[in-house]
Amino acid sequence: MPRIPGVPTARASRLARLVYRIALRRYGAVPEPITVAAHHPRMLLASGIHEQLVERATRVLPDNVAQLAVYRSAVRLNCSWCVDFGTMLQKHAGLDIERLEHIDDYADSPLFTRQERLALAYADAMTDTPVRVTDEQVAELEREFGRDGVVELTYLVALENSRGRMNSALGITDQGFASGDACRIPVPADRRDVTEVSA
Repeated sequence: MPRIPGVPTARASRLARLVYRIALRRYGAVPEPITVAAHHPRMLLASGIHEQLVERATRVLPDNVAQLAVYRSAVRLNCSWCVDFGTMLQKHAGLDIERLEHIDDYADSPLFTRQERLALAYADAMTDTPVRVTDEQVAELEREFGRDGVVELTYLVALENSRGRMNSALGITDQGFASGDACRIPVPADRRDVTEVSA
């Protein structure tokens, strides 16, 4: 249970109810971070627009590289919600989720490509406190992905750090997206509210 409970559908603003419906259609359940953010409708709107713009702008890196770097940050931050949701996204993208069990051994594992290992190491360096990114590391990434690729990778990892730290601070934990059981927590609500969201 999060430290700030999510907003039930019956008490949600018109905007939040619309976002709940869209999320339900897209993911099969309403992500709990959305229900918690619904306490501040303007912040919910700003976050939603930002996430959509980032999704549309992410076109330089191979999908496997981008998704793994974001996932690695979630693992390092111990954000169980982000790990759960990130696993689902990789599964839906047709990526190999079995190897995620070996993510801690990426540096020496044949399960990860050179490009993936570079991005994973960068995600580690960015997520460390203090940040420990080096000039050499950025130069190697630039040779591999170009300057636009480095900017994209940096932005995605930084954004995941923001998501993970927010979810952890608010006590938002895994919701069952990876297992396909996310519908067990559709919205913080009584049965009447769940019916309203599903309609």
